[in-house]
Amino acid sequence: MKQYYQPEIETMPREQLHALQSERLVKQIRHVWENVPYYRQKMEEKGVTPEDIHGIEDLHKLPFLSKSDLRDAYPYGLLAEPLSACVRIQSTSGTTGRRVVAFYTQHDIDLWEDCCARAIVAAGGTNQDVCQVCYGYGLFTGGPGLNGGSHKVGCLTLPMSSGNTERQLQFMTDLQATILCCTPSYAAYLGESAIEMGLRDKLHLKAGIFGAEAWTEEMRHDIEQKLGLKAYDIYGLTELSGPGVAFECEEQHGMHICEDHFIAEIIDPNTEEVLPYGQKGELVFTSITKEAFPMIRYRTRDICVLNAEPCSCGRTHIRMSKPMGRSDDMLIIRGVNVFPSQIETVLLNQGMPANYQIIVDRVNNTDTFDVEVEMPAELISDSLSEISRKEKELVGALRSMLGISANVRLVAPKSIARSEGKAVRVIDKRKLY
Repeated sequence: MKQYYQPEIETMPREQLHALQSERLVKQIRHVWENVPYYRQKMEEKGVTPEDIHGIEDLHKLPFLSKSDLRDAYPYGLLAEPLSACVRIQSTSGTTGRRVVAFYTQHDIDLWEDCCARAIVAAGGTNQDVCQVCYGYGLFTGGPGLNGGSHKVGCLTLPMSSGNTERQLQFMTDLQATILCCTPSYAAYLGESAIEMGLRDKLHLKAGIFGAEAWTEEMRHDIEQKLGLKAYDIYGLTELSGPGVAFECEEQHGMHICEDHFIAEIIDPNTEEVLPYGQKGELVFTSITKEAFPMIRYRTRDICVLNAEPCSCGRTHIRMSKPMGRSDDMLIIRGVNVFPSQIETVLLNQGMPANYQIIVDRVNNTDTFDVEVEMPAELISDSLSEISRKEKELVGALRSMLGISANVRLVAPKSIARSEGKAVRVIDKRKLY
């Protein structure tokens, strides 16, 4: 029997859903025009007024927002409600420049938690489950979002936050947690630690909801094997609300976007032309129910594909693929486009752990490209010549994938800083600007 948190919305016929989106979009544009001078100016510069927006067919007429707009308007320039109506902020986990600060009314939080509840139910969650939330709490959206969603489903919620792995595993085994919510890199670490501590057979996990950083199908299978669960992807951005913008169902052929709250587009990142479903491009979102901090045509910089084909799970909302990279964090090394996800795929295919770090520098006007990879525990006892042979294998596999050579160095297990928020995969030391 298929499970939905809000079946009348999640299985709504497409025509009815489009009508709802149009109604909400028209209302939202009027709300933004009247309350956000920053965006009203952008509309005026493009010659657009609320009277020009009659439904989703007119969405393309509106100007884009980008992260630079959010930084320029920091902290209150995009706020659409009086501060007295706002009850919370959340903030990005970025460490450079001005952080993005998003505002929420209580209504915004309720809708966000509904989206997270949909994700938990889609992963098989019910009020009989014990949901352990190991995303960071505080400013980071992961913990508060899944915590609220878990409450709405009626799960017994373990608000663990991140860190203290020994305590995480103690609660996980003692309280028989059945659903785990955290970043994929931390899930992999928990799996390794459970095996090392002899606790693998004491786990009762059935599902994991993992997001906030890029991860591959190979990493999914690795986590599933280590923790004995089914791993589900979840997508979101602080700018839109947080996790729950999109989530996987049991079919796992893309993540269903909560289209009653967010309208998705795919654009060519260079020309800004809207592309049809099925074509790869940059994902753009418009939030049509957010009161305090509505994003109109927000450029996520995530590269993906939208799929409007019917899903056998019964949900009618379109699906987005797992992001295939980002238009703004792609590395150009010696003239070649390199995405961290490509490197991760090679490492996992070669039987290596998913914890690695890419270090790029420029020496004598030439890019240097180093990849440090934690070796599996079984390699520690091998001879230096055997470790060197494995490094050379990885060099060859990366060259085949990327078309350029990297220096690969195998390092001791757990010697690369572990992430309990977002993994820092790339250190770019070049002075390119």
